Amino acid sequence: MSDQDFLSQEEIDALLSGDEGGEEEVEEPSDIRPFDFSELESIKKGGLPGLDLIYERWVKLFRDDIRKILPKINMVSKESIYITRFNTFMFKIPMPSSYTTFTMKPLKEMALLVVDSRLVFTIISVMFGGPAKPFKVEGREFTKLETYIIKDFIDTALETLQETFSAVYPLKVEKKSTELNPSLARITTGNEKVIIAECVIDIDGFEAPIYFCYPQGMFLPIKDIIYSEFSGEVDDVWRERLNESIMETPVKVTLELAKREYFMKEIIEWDVGTELMLDVSKEDPVMLRVEDKEKFVCRLGKVKDKYAALLKQEVVKDEENE
Repeated sequence: MSDQDFLSQEEIDALLSGDEGGEEEVEEPSDIRPFDFSELESIKKGGLPGLDLIYERWVKLFRDDIRKILPKINMVSKESIYITRFNTFMFKIPMPSSYTTFTMKPLKEMALLVVDSRLVFTIISVMFGGPAKPFKVEGREFTKLETYIIKDFIDTALETLQETFSAVYPLKVEKKSTELNPSLARITTGNEKVIIAECVIDIDGFEAPIYFCYPQGMFLPIKDIIYSEFSGEVDDVWRERLNESIMETPVKVTLELAKREYFMKEIIEWDVGTELMLDVSKEDPVMLRVEDKEKFVCRLGKVKDKYAALLKQEVVKDEENE
């Protein structure tokens, strides 16, 4: 047997070690990385034409009202309306700032009004004869006077917001609380999307923002108004014709004298001429119904040869309990 039939020691070691002695292959880093959709930042501008129009009207109304309290305010303008994540929005707010939570019934969720601290300190400065310029506000808390100014400012903003929305949809804006700690003003989870309406207040040339923050799902019941274009103007001719049609609509009016339960065996024994004792007198209140809805409490009466009912009290019921 020749020497060529035997493997060399190097070849044997290579077979036993799986070529460990050779050059190690270095795995090149791949450009492919796992993608986390929860970290995707979705910002949408210009996609809420209805809300955009509402805030165009709000800034005009608010400007006129706030000047009665703070004459130094020159202009109020709408900066932008966009969709982002709640945490992203909260991180951009300087400290301290004012965070006011409020509801817009019948909409179910809670909204947030943020007054930038630069705006508060600038208003205080010009009210006492100082300049309108940015101030370094980190680590400084609001005083009682500044808190009082914030309250008047916020109340006016929410009152005009209700008036503006009521022109297109009946809403009742109600302030819940005003906080200086942002952790106490979380209206939704940090990763949820919110709609931001950013407006700018001009005070003697210095501009500072205020923000309205709404959970994205808050406006779903009125999405046709918020997400679509509408004029918001009421046609007087259409309103007059609608009013005439409503006034000419026939309705059924019934007067419930009394109510009593009978067994079926008693009803079977009834015959023509059977008297039914209802145990009701003319002093007892009776119910007037319009289309099966209780509307008025009445008193029985008689005018000449005709029976009549005197309306004594309107029946007001909570729609939620009906």
